[in-house]
Amino acid sequence: MNQRRVVFVVFEGFQSLDLTGPYEVFQQAGRLAGGYACEIVAPSPGLVHAGSGLPVHAGHGIATLSPEGVDTLVVAGGTGVYEARNDPGLTAWVAAAGAGARRVTSVCSGAFLLAAAGLLDGRRVTTHWARVDQLAREHPGVTVDGDPIFVRDGRVWTSAGVTAGMDLALALVEDDLGGDVALEVARRLVMYLRRPGSQSQFSVALWSAQPSTDPVRAAVSAIHADPGARHDIQELAAHAGLSPRHLQRRFTAELGVPPGSYVERVRVEAARRALAESDDPVEVIARRCGFGTAETLRRTFHRRVGVAPSDYRDRFHSIAKGGDL
Repeated sequence: MNQRRVVFVVFEGFQSLDLTGPYEVFQQAGRLAGGYACEIVAPSPGLVHAGSGLPVHAGHGIATLSPEGVDTLVVAGGTGVYEARNDPGLTAWVAAAGAGARRVTSVCSGAFLLAAAGLLDGRRVTTHWARVDQLAREHPGVTVDGDPIFVRDGRVWTSAGVTAGMDLALALVEDDLGGDVALEVARRLVMYLRRPGSQSQFSVALWSAQPSTDPVRAAVSAIHADPGARHDIQELAAHAGLSPRHLQRRFTAELGVPPGSYVERVRVEAARRALAESDDPVEVIARRCGFGTAETLRRTFHRRVGVAPSDYRDRFHSIAKGGDL
C-alpha cells in the first residue's frame, strides 16, 4: 500500500493537542491498516514550543522540506498562529503545499494560517468558537460557521478547537480506510466514534453552568440519560428528592435556565444528532426525542437552530458527501 504523507504544520506557540491528538489518530490507524507516514514541519527544524511550554521536535523546516507530494496537510492552531501567519516564508510554504495536497485541513485557529495562505477563499469553514467573529471579520471571502465541530467543503476540512481535531482526524481516517478502522482507532483511544461534524461546539457542557448540588445533579442526569422521557417538573422533582417549587428555584439558580428550557435544549441536541446520524423519519425522531409530534419538533428546532429539521439534514448530508455550500 502506498503511504499517504500527512504533514503537520507547527510554530512557536502552537496548541499542543492540535498536533498530538490528530497525530495519534493517524498513527493508530497506520498501525492497524498501514498507509500513513506522519511528518512535522516548522519554520525551522528542531525544538518548537507549544503555548503551554511543551517542547516538540520538528523533523523538518520549510527550507528543506519540499511542499510537493503532501497528501494531507494539517495546520495546528494556538496563540502563536497570529505571528505565524505574518511569516511570509511559512505562508508561502503552506500555500504551495496546500495547492497540491489531496486534502487541506486545520485544527482550531489554524484556519487563520490557511486563510492567510489563500486556501480558504470561497470556502465554508469553522474554527474555535471564540475566534469565529475575528476570522469572519478579517477574511470576508470566507464563510465562517462557528457551530459545527468540523466542516468539510470539498477537499478542505476545518475543525473547531483543540479536541475537535481528533474528531476531524477520525473522519479523515474513515474517509480513507473505512468505518471499521476508524471504529477500532476510536476504541483504542477511548474516544466516542465519532461526534458528527454537525454537532454543535456548544454542547450541553458549554451552554449551561454545571449543577453544584446533588439534587439538581440528579435531575440533570435523568434528562441526559433519556431526553425523550416525560421530564415535567413533577418527574424531575422526584429524581431530585425535592418539591417541584424548590427544584424549580434551585435548578434555575444553579444552571442559569429553568428546567423546561434546559430539557428543550437537550432534546434539540438529541434531535440534531439523530438527524445527522440516521435516516429515520422526522416523525420518529420527534417521538423518540420527546417532542411528541413532528410539528412541535419543527417549530422548536427552527426557533433554536434557525432552520427546519429537513433542511438541517439535507445540509449535513451535503457536507458529509463533500458538497460545496
